[in-house]
Parts: sequence; C-alpha cells; structure tokens
Amino acid sequence: MNNEPSKILIIEDEDVMQETLKSILKKTYAPIAVGSGFEGLEAIKNNNFSTILLDLRLPKMDGVETLKRIKKLDSEVPIIIVSASKDVKSAVECMKLSAFDYITKPFEVDELMAVIEKAQKLARLQKENTYLKESLKEASRYSDLIGKSPQIEKLHSLIRATAPTPSTILITGESGTGKEIVAKEIHRLSKRTNQPFIALNCAAIAENLLESELFGHERGSFTGALERRIGKFELAHGGTLFLDEVGCMSAAMQSKLLRVLEDRTIQRVGGNTPISVDVRIVAATNIVFEKEIQEGRFRQDLYYRINVIPIALVPLRERKEDIPLFIDYFIRKYNAILNKKVKSITPHALTNLMSYSFPGNVRELQNLIERAVVLCGEDSIKKEHLLGITTEKDCALLPLQDACREFEKNYIERVMKSAGNNHTQAAKTLGLARSTLNSKLESLGLIIRYSS
Repeated sequence: MNNEPSKILIIEDEDVMQETLKSILKKTYAPIAVGSGFEGLEAIKNNNFSTILLDLRLPKMDGVETLKRIKKLDSEVPIIIVSASKDVKSAVECMKLSAFDYITKPFEVDELMAVIEKAQKLARLQKENTYLKESLKEASRYSDLIGKSPQIEKLHSLIRATAPTPSTILITGESGTGKEIVAKEIHRLSKRTNQPFIALNCAAIAENLLESELFGHERGSFTGALERRIGKFELAHGGTLFLDEVGCMSAAMQSKLLRVLEDRTIQRVGGNTPISVDVRIVAATNIVFEKEIQEGRFRQDLYYRINVIPIALVPLRERKEDIPLFIDYFIRKYNAILNKKVKSITPHALTNLMSYSFPGNVRELQNLIERAVVLCGEDSIKKEHLLGITTEKDCALLPLQDACREFEKNYIERVMKSAGNNHTQAAKTLGLARSTLNSKLESLGLIIRYSS
C-alpha cells in the first residue's frame, strides 16, 4: 500500500507566498511550487498531482489561460484558485471553467486546509471511479470473448474486420458457444455502438406472436391488442437487431423477414403505412442450413440474404486450452455473487474437466463452476464438487448399457436447460419427435423436472 503523501502543485509567482504555502502544506502533503503557468504545465506533465493551487496574477500567461491549458492536460485534477480580492471577476470566470473552489488573499490557514481536504476527497473519488470504470471495462472485455486458442484469435480478427461494415452477419454454432456474446461484441465495435442493441430469440416466441414482436402492431389489430406496440425492428432503428435461432421461423415469417431485408421497411400488424428502418441484422442459429434448405424448411433466398458474412463458432471441446481461463473467470465471478472465497481448482478436478466433452459448451461449464462454488467449503474445487459430468474414464467403470443411459440422461438434461425447457426446440435440437422426447424424459426420470 502506498503511504506517500499526496503531491500538491503551487503555481504562484511571489516567493514569499510560495514559501508560506509550502510551509503550511508540507506537514501533510508533498508541495511543489513553480513561479509561472508555463512551469506549472511542465510540472503537470511529469507528476501526478492530487490538487493544484493556482494564483490568477501570473507573468506572461495569466491564471485563467493557465487553467484552460491545465484542463486539457488533466480534466479531473481539482484546481483551487488563490486570488486577491480585486481578481474576483477572474475568479468567477475560473469557476465557470470548472475550478474546484477559490480562496481570496489574505486567507486563514484553517480555511485553506479545509478546502484542500475537500479537493483531496474529490480526487480520491475520481480516482476510484476511474479505476472502477476501467475494471468494469476489463471485466466486460474478458468475459465477452475469453480465450487464447487459435480459434478465438481468428474470431477476434474476423470481428474486428467485419464489425465496422453494415453487412448482415450469420453466426452459427452449437448451443452454449456464445453466439449472443459475439453479436454484442460486433455491435460494440461497430459504427452503431451508441445506438440500441436489441435481441430476440425467435424460438422462444409463439408463432402467432412473433410477427408482432418483430414488427409491432396497431391497437385493435387482434384480440388483446389494447394499444399500439412498437416492434423490435423499430426499437433497433439506427442500431443492431440480433435474431437468435432464426432457423426456427415458419415459412410465412421467413417470407416477411426477406421482404424487410430487401425493402428496409416494415409494416405493423394491422397497419397500412410502411415504416423505414435502418437496422443491421446479426442472425444466429444452431441448425445446419444446408439440410433445412434441402428439405424445404428454410428459404434459400433468405439464407443468402442473412449469410453475407458467416461466422462459425467452434465448440468448447475443440479449444480445450481455453477451459482453465473460463474456470478462473467463473470462480471469481461466483465468488463475488455468492460471497465465497474459493481460490482455485485442484489438478485432479481440472483434469476431470479437461477430459470432458462439454456437449453444453461454455454455458454448461459456467453452470458446473457455479454449482461447484456453491458446494465448495474449502479453498479449492475438488472432483467431488463437479456434479453432473461423466467423462470417458468414468463411463469405463460402468457397464455399457448403464454408461449409455447415464450419458443420454445428462445430455438430454443439458439440452432441455439450453432450450429453456422448450420441448419443441429441445426435440428439434436432439432430432427427435416431441412425443419421443417426452417418452425419454419419463423413462429417464426427468418428466417431473421438465414437465411442460
């Protein structure tokens, strides 16, 4: 911890006043005195001052101009104006330029020290605020796209190259690989970063409501439409609209989305007036489009419209060198949330995670670490805290039939969680009929937990 006294800069051309101020301040602070505004500017370039005492009557460059130039160098440092009574007009001008306070000569020592102490408190708060902002910015950056694998480095490069463009982007990858995180990063680095980022999971909205969610509706356009509603396209005007699970759209909705992408206009449900929208589309899906197109479930022309720039996310099992980074991040995250003090993970537990296939990808790893932090009453997460995973080594200890059943149970459970307990979406991900999925949930003892 740094116990050195704070540095205070005195810009004062009178030698007697310089020495007086230094004598007053040196018991508590580390004062540095200069005789002109130009010397003061040089001192600021080479030092970190917590407060500045500025005289208004200075040679060559007066205090007002000095203040303006100081603010360009350091906009946050508190500046206390020290003025003679006849300089009140200039002092008021300085206050308009964001000086912290002013003291008229002659002054009382207690008055001076009280004002300096207030300035010191402000400086500390500003420093803490800056540190907090930088910490949050770094935490955000780290949590958005964690990894050092070649795949993540390539992804970073692709995002940096495509984000500034207006082109439509299609993000593909398994559930839990972070498609929305990538979409947000694209928006953050785009020219639309100060405009809205609106996300919609197309699979989570009932088919008869999806059109209203996207385009909005007029009052009375259907039963329950008691007032006009603005849709996601209008809300995202000027910004980015993220359409997650776009592959789940019906043929009718695909046709309407294609029209919007071609015309850049929408029409609210029940409305007659076309509304122009300036929206960048970032779409995402975990389906294989080629198969969907071949079997007639997805329009080929719409696919070409949304697949201008393809970004394919690799599953966690193909970049296992990133797993320790995720573990470290999630431990720190859930320590803060759960008020825990877990410091690390044991080598045995880490080996167990490194040998696991992670069908639920990063989302599954996050859930595992959250659960482990909750259960861990020690400094380190151990293998017994990692509930719900079955590695190849563990399966080898079971009869084949039992191992297959255990894997099937765990996998279906993860898919159900990933789908938000949406049976239709989960069945589609698993390649099963919904009735078959319900039968499996019942036979595996999961029907009560995931009853719809």
